[in-house]
Amino acid sequence: MNEFVDVFLASLRDGYVQVSAFVAVTVLLFSVVQYRTNGALVERLSENERLQPLFGALMGLTPGCGGAIVMMPLYVRGTVSFGTVVATLIATAGDSAFVILALAPEAALYAYGIAFATAIASGYVIDCFGMGVGRVDRAVATLGQTATDGGTVNANPGGNPTHEYDACCETDAARESPVLTPFSHAVHALWWVSAGAALVLGVMYLLAGAPDVPLTLGPSYAGAFTVVGLTGTTASFYLYFVGRHYLGEGRVGRARDSFVDLYDTLTHAALETSFVTVWVLAAYLLYEYGVLILGIDVGSLAAAVGVLAPVAGALVGLIPGCGPQIVLASVYAEGAVPFSALTANAISQDGDALFPLIAIDKKAAIVASIYTTIPALVVGVVLHLLFGPMTGFGVLG
Repeated sequence: MNEFVDVFLASLRDGYVQVSAFVAVTVLLFSVVQYRTNGALVERLSENERLQPLFGALMGLTPGCGGAIVMMPLYVRGTVSFGTVVATLIATAGDSAFVILALAPEAALYAYGIAFATAIASGYVIDCFGMGVGRVDRAVATLGQTATDGGTVNANPGGNPTHEYDACCETDAARESPVLTPFSHAVHALWWVSAGAALVLGVMYLLAGAPDVPLTLGPSYAGAFTVVGLTGTTASFYLYFVGRHYLGEGRVGRARDSFVDLYDTLTHAALETSFVTVWVLAAYLLYEYGVLILGIDVGSLAAAVGVLAPVAGALVGLIPGCGPQIVLASVYAEGAVPFSALTANAISQDGDALFPLIAIDKKAAIVASIYTTIPALVVGVVLHLLFGPMTGFGVLG
C-alpha cells in the first residue's frame, strides 16, 4: 500500500515539474504573441494553408510539448489542416528532448532533424492526397459546440469545418462568489509562482540526466521538487475543476483569437496548462501503475534484438505522455538502445500533445497516432538496415 501511495504522490509531483512547467512557458509565449498582435498570428496561419504543415512541424520541434499542445485546438476550430496536426505530432520530441540534448546533443541533432523532415513530408502528403482525412474532418465538423471561442461549427458542402462566431460569446462570463472568486484569483497567482519554481527545478532535473528524485520534504533540492510539484498539481486541479468558472475561462482546450489584457493572457495560459496537467497525471498513473503491477520494462522492450529495436521504439512512442519516452532517452544515453530506435521513437511519440486532442476528438487522435507510427516504423527500420545499431552514437563522455 505504501508503494502505491508513493507512486501516486510521485506522479502528482513529477507531472507538474517535468511537464506542466515547460508547457506553461510555450503556451504563455504563444498567447502573448496573440495578445500583442491582436490575433494576427492565427489569422495569418489560417490564410496560408501551404505553410501550415511547416509551421506545425516547427512548433512540434520545440523541446517539450508546449508548442505541439498549442496546435491541437487550432485544428478543432478549423484553423489548420489535419496534415498540420500530423506534422506537429511527428516533429514533437516531448520532454525526452531535454534529456538527449543534454546527454547526446549530436544524436539529438540527427534524430530530431530526421523527425522534422519526416514531419513536413508526411504533413504535405496527407493534405495533398487525403488518405482518409475527409472522414476525420467530417467527424470534427459534426460537433455542435467545439472547444473554440464560443464558435458553432457547421459542415460546408466540401466536408471541411467552417466556423461562425458571435462576438458576444468569445469570452465566457465568470461566475461571481464573494469567497470563490477571490480565492480562485489567489490560487491562480500561486499557480504561476509554482510554475516559475518548477521550471527552474525541471531544467536542473533534465540537465542532470533525469535522475530519480527522492519523495521527501525538507530544505533540499528533492524537498523543493516535492513541495513545488504537489502544490502546482493541486492548484492545477482546482483551477481546472473549479477555478476556471470564476476566472472567466469556462471552456478549455481551445485557441483564443485575442485577449483583453495581460492578466487575461496569463489566466488563459494557466488554465490551458492545468487542463493538460489533469490528462498528464492520468497518463503518469497509468504508466507507473502498469510498471508496478505488470512489471513493464520500457528499456528492455526498446533494446530488442536486431531490426525489432526500431519497431519497439516506435511502439513505445505510441504510449501517450512523456514518461516512457524519457525512460527510453535515458536508456539510450546509457548505450543500451540503438540510434534507429531513438529516431523511430522521436517520430512516433506525440508526448503530452495528444491529450487535448483525445479529450476533444478521440477519432482524430487515433488516426493521427496511426499516421505518426507508420513513418516511424519505415524510417527506423531503414536506418537500422543501412547503418546498423549505432549504439552510443553522439553520447557525451
